[in-house]
Amino acid sequence: MTNIIKLAAAIALSMVVFPALAISQDTATETPAAPSDLALGEVLVEGLTVGTTYTRETHGDWEMRCVRTEDLKDPCQLYQLMKDQNDNSVAEISLFLLPAGQAAFAGATVAVPLGTLLTEQLTLSVDGGSSKRYPFSWCTTQGCFARVGLTADDVAGFQRGASAGLSIVPVAAPDQTVALTLSLSGFTAGLESLRVSNAAIASE
Repeated sequence: MTNIIKLAAAIALSMVVFPALAISQDTATETPAAPSDLALGEVLVEGLTVGTTYTRETHGDWEMRCVRTEDLKDPCQLYQLMKDQNDNSVAEISLFLLPAGQAAFAGATVAVPLGTLLTEQLTLSVDGGSSKRYPFSWCTTQGCFARVGLTADDVAGFQRGASAGLSIVPVAAPDQTVALTLSLSGFTAGLESLRVSNAAIASE
């Protein structure tokens, strides 16, 4: 659009600067283009390509990330990047709601770096309360992943809490623990927005 505007301005300027040239054109010898030969232009639809992950909303420290699909029924999850005390990105969590009637109310995928001692598993607690331990499911060149099932009580604890604590153990220092903080600011609002989004997709 910017190039078209610049081109139109340049044409208009040339008509002002060179009026004699424009007037001296022998229009009698020109044959107007037939209507079928006229280019009507192509509408450029700017949008996301299928498979692109994008942030639809932000709630506190949580992002609502969705994946563009062909039918625009984009599935979404709540996402947060966790950093250590030196502000280094260490882990990330993607949380999603599950259909009713299951033991878990929601699920989450937690990604941690390669070099994590997998046998020590992933530990999770809310506001310093009792901890739960979750195994790692698989690793890729990008990191290692734990699939976490959250009960309704777990999710309620997230909604009441201020922060959750995650901890992992590095292979290089098995006697040490890397403690990470998962902020729960905006979690309740984000969860409700995710629920509404899922309900809208299901009703279509």
